[in-house]
Amino acid sequence: MASLKVPELVPSPAEDAEQLRKAFQGWGTNEALIISILAHRNAAQRKIIRETYAQTYGEDLLKDLDKELSSDFERAVLLWVLDPAERDAFLANEATKRLTSNNWIVMEIACTRSSHDLFVVRQAYHARFKRSLEEDVAYHTSGDFRKLLVPLVTSFRYEGDEVNMTLAKSEAKILHEKISDKAYNDEEIIRILTTRSKSQINATLNHYNNAFGNAINKDLKTDPEDEYLKLLRATIKCLTCPEKYFEKVLRLAINKLGTDEWALTRVVTTRAEVDMQRIKEEYHRRNSVPLERAIDSDTSGDYEKMLLALIGHGDA
Repeated sequence: MASLKVPELVPSPAEDAEQLRKAFQGWGTNEALIISILAHRNAAQRKIIRETYAQTYGEDLLKDLDKELSSDFERAVLLWVLDPAERDAFLANEATKRLTSNNWIVMEIACTRSSHDLFVVRQAYHARFKRSLEEDVAYHTSGDFRKLLVPLVTSFRYEGDEVNMTLAKSEAKILHEKISDKAYNDEEIIRILTTRSKSQINATLNHYNNAFGNAINKDLKTDPEDEYLKLLRATIKCLTCPEKYFEKVLRLAINKLGTDEWALTRVVTTRAEVDMQRIKEEYHRRNSVPLERAIDSDTSGDYEKMLLALIGHGDA
């Protein structure tokens, strides 16, 4: 359930490339023109525009955008123009660097992409950084975080709906025993969460809830300040109901003293073509305010216009 609005009659890539070139020329940049084109083209269309732009003008569209734009608007446009796998590779790499290190982003990419998409991200990572995603994640993490994150990023889960109920029952029991013993980093917990299909995990956790009277994340809240437990709960949320996870990321980003623009930009650019509609519904339900209005009151200028266009708001 994407939110992206693509016009019925899309101009040719050559026309789009020419209009973008015009937006960079003359006095000042025509930001409105850039938004009107790029925020209304899907991933395949944006890829062809980039190729056409390079063939026609001998320049890299991303480099020209980088020269012409600035601050949060620039980051939103550049992330959006990247191919989804390249974008995830870039975000994951950034998340393993010391100054921008963020275990949550690594987990988010590993758990909310399909098996095929995650595989393609890992290929894009090789191509761009000449290293593997897993070696960078392993090198930049330690302890329980490394134990959980490395198998998450290397996972290639079965994507179908088939579920083994006997297995769901036995693994729910294993999870409950380990959690009761406070063995939160036990290899069995990590094995189940990092290898089972999302359908299987859902069945296991439903059984956990029914058999033991508590949702698993409630049982994992014994120490609300424990960073590893926070990541473990977020992992489960990403695997079972990503729209709830992303709603919370948006809520925290917007309600912060001073907006967390990086988180806001990441969620909007990575989910606009996936499940933004569901995230918007969840946000409205949870906050009694439409996401559009929250973004409108918390951001401004071209950055705001770009985000609103990507979440499919009205005339943006």
